[in-house]
Amino acid sequence: MTDKWWKDAVIYQIYPKSFNDTNGDGIGDIAGIKEKLPYLQNLGIDAIWISPMYLSPQVDNGYDITDYRLIDPMFGTNEEMYELIELAHEKGMRVIMDFVGNHTSDKCLWFEESRKGKDNFFSDFYIWKDAKEDGSAPNNWGSSFGGSAWTWDETRQQYYLHYYAAEQPDLNWENETVRSYIYDMLRFWKGKGVDGWRMDVITSISKNQDFPDNDRPLTTKNQQNGPRMHEFIHEMNQEVLTPFEMMTVGESPAAKSHDAHLLVAPERQELDMIFTFEHMHVDRVPNDINGRWAHQALDLIMLKRVLSSWQEELRNKGWNALYFENHDRARVISRWGNDKEYRYECATAFATVLHGLQGTPYIYQGEEIGMTNPEFSLEEYQDIELVGNYRQFVKERQTMTHAEFLKAVHKLSRDNARTPMQWDNSKNAGFTTATPWFKVNPNYKTINVDQDLKQKKSIFNYYKALITLRHDYSILKNGTYELLLPSHKELFIYKRVEGERAWLIVVNMSETIQSIAQVTDFITEKHTFILVNYQNRKALDDDIQPYEAIIIEQWEKKYE
Repeated sequence: MTDKWWKDAVIYQIYPKSFNDTNGDGIGDIAGIKEKLPYLQNLGIDAIWISPMYLSPQVDNGYDITDYRLIDPMFGTNEEMYELIELAHEKGMRVIMDFVGNHTSDKCLWFEESRKGKDNFFSDFYIWKDAKEDGSAPNNWGSSFGGSAWTWDETRQQYYLHYYAAEQPDLNWENETVRSYIYDMLRFWKGKGVDGWRMDVITSISKNQDFPDNDRPLTTKNQQNGPRMHEFIHEMNQEVLTPFEMMTVGESPAAKSHDAHLLVAPERQELDMIFTFEHMHVDRVPNDINGRWAHQALDLIMLKRVLSSWQEELRNKGWNALYFENHDRARVISRWGNDKEYRYECATAFATVLHGLQGTPYIYQGEEIGMTNPEFSLEEYQDIELVGNYRQFVKERQTMTHAEFLKAVHKLSRDNARTPMQWDNSKNAGFTTATPWFKVNPNYKTINVDQDLKQKKSIFNYYKALITLRHDYSILKNGTYELLLPSHKELFIYKRVEGERAWLIVVNMSETIQSIAQVTDFITEKHTFILVNYQNRKALDDDIQPYEAIIIEQWEKKYE
């Protein structure tokens, strides 16, 4: 087993609560994942990343953990989890678990003990500060879920810090015992066969110990890249990750392409990959008071610039993690494309752009069949982030109207990706026989796995073809990258080159037909079509259709 298996891999994210329910309680479970392993094997993926299934009050859908070593009964038992890991391995798939090390639940034993006083073993496991003389919070830091990042605790008579919900107190990584407890938990799961970790907001673990005010009150400017972040991550690497050959992908909201190598350069021995947020902010109005809800149309030129900068900056310095969707991101075809008239074309176009890049592609459940945002009424959404931000921006600050916020929600809310997986056209999309924990997208009767697999234009089969290319052609792993037509507002074209082999990836990211003459200059007379999403594309005679994607191979000295 090589520790670089992830460079050849395609990884599939499972949001267990919404994946597959086998015991009829409306909530997905471990048995449901086991049941669908043959489906994932058919897709061709190499590993599954499973969002948290640890014991949790579910304030933030499992990202508020009570016990890192216990599986929540809503999902099954620890023994079932161990069996799942073993079964996945038998089927040639590795298992990546979600590591939430920045915070725990306030129901965690550590916190319940910590809040009792200033002189017990757990007192320093969290970040406690005295109130200011007027009784107010220690500083003006804001929570990502709205309001202050500080909550007053009557028992301890101090404020505690929480970057997210008040029920998610931040751990104190300055405390060496906290770190050793965390590392021991990672060893525990390694002992059960876990192959790696997706590390939730890992770049938030170090705090500025001066706790200065932010320029603007209740903003989250302070939350990333604290003074000891690299030190802590390197220590974790040396203690656990490298000795046990555990793959890592870290959530790193503030990383930019020019400094990403500080986290992923192999010689620094920190992380293997990071999830950048930069390319997911290209539809955000910069520096707007409404933060992530200040939505604007996709700027394709900016998207190309950002993705290309990560390709170029990490070349021979580190490795990219490639994604458009996950449990925190809305469905990309609804957010940036046309999920109605061109749903198949759009889904396969975005997939082609992503899977043609250098890095490890991540597929989020349902992405492989073109699932869409549901466009519910505001009352039908559940996400704590959405509820808190609605209160902050609409009710309290009144910087957005209800209608403006709902319009942004329909594009951006995390809940858009959390509707139950659509397996077939039976009741509740085949996800459950009970009332599902979260409403099923009403379009499940036409958009589901069974239906897609019957189609000549199957999104699943297109993804399967892309994954096969990743496994069969080293050019996708090793080839150089060059963006072409960087200022074009509709076409995303780049080339990958390895030796004398050159692949041209041509994708029309619009509903407008584009002249083929714009790309023929880049294509030699002798060429082969590797993959197309318009089946009638046999030659370069016709113009490029809406959301058309083409991968062309050619052998040409000029591309060396």
